[in-house]
Amino acid sequence: MYPTQQPDFQQLADQIKTWGMALGFQQIGISDTDLNDAEHHLQLWLAQDRQGEMQYMSAHGLKRSRPALLQPGTRSIISARMDYLPENPVTSHTVLDDPTAAFVSRYALGRDYHKLLRNRLQKLADKIAAEIGPYGYRAFVDSAPILEKAIAEKAGLGWIGKHSNLINRRAGSWFFLGEIYTDLALPVDTATINHCGQCLACLDICPTQAIVAPYQVDARRCVSYLTIELHGSIPEELRPLLGNRIYGCDDCQLICPWNRFAKLSAEADFQPRHKLDNSTLITLFKWTESEFLSKTEGSAIRRIGHQRWLRNIAVALGNGNPSAASKIALQEKLHHEAELVREHADWALKQLISRAAL
Repeated sequence: MYPTQQPDFQQLADQIKTWGMALGFQQIGISDTDLNDAEHHLQLWLAQDRQGEMQYMSAHGLKRSRPALLQPGTRSIISARMDYLPENPVTSHTVLDDPTAAFVSRYALGRDYHKLLRNRLQKLADKIAAEIGPYGYRAFVDSAPILEKAIAEKAGLGWIGKHSNLINRRAGSWFFLGEIYTDLALPVDTATINHCGQCLACLDICPTQAIVAPYQVDARRCVSYLTIELHGSIPEELRPLLGNRIYGCDDCQLICPWNRFAKLSAEADFQPRHKLDNSTLITLFKWTESEFLSKTEGSAIRRIGHQRWLRNIAVALGNGNPSAASKIALQEKLHHEAELVREHADWALKQLISRAAL
């Protein structure tokens, strides 16, 4: 589908960026569809089985790296980023340093970002249609097989750092990404130069050493994978390394020197809900399934379900202080209906008893 009249594409690209900023995005960039380098990197990663249980990473053939296979007719991609950091990183460090506190990755403290970004992208797409008439497009926010970071890098929104996250020189890495695949032949932006230099801070800080080499992450060791993507039992040798991280991990972002330029989000939906930024492990461990479903409504956290929520918190309690309250909380879960919960609670309780005996 094409506009009824050929527009001035350079002028349109400028307008798209202006409209995007007005809609709450911090930056808009445009790229072509050539992702050959990223495709090679992805295929190598898959060949090494570093995706773990994330079979969806290989389930769509080459659609992830060849946009026109996913959305026929795609000629250019509009990439957008939106800041999400809800609090000063000092607060995150405070939580991580407190073994009784529960650390939730900062992107998940508020409402699920998918709908918010998707709605904004749709408004942007509608503005384009109002300007030039009908055209072919499709908006995405983690909703299809897409190499969003590689696309954003080509669109000039930042560079992929050694931890595999996108870094912007003026905004750090605390932002979400979204895309509009379009059949418009828009002028593309210049890719950003990599500014990681000799820094290895993210590799050194990773709790589980999941960043096995610069730009190479083994998901099977990553805390985010273990607490979110993994459905079964967390490998025992990795449990002590999770600390009090119960949903995701931000260590590589917290240590990144470029995040000194990060700005707090102005979006109300990204602000913490239900005190998830400042709750104790025991408080969250006591949530019933109905409480979990109620308090995670509209949250990205809900996708892991109550059993994995309890699994993660049990491990965190086992890594904490051997207090009477922690032991009682874990003992109560030894009779939980789910074997997954019982097994992790039993492991955690044994850790506390062993530590108390020293």
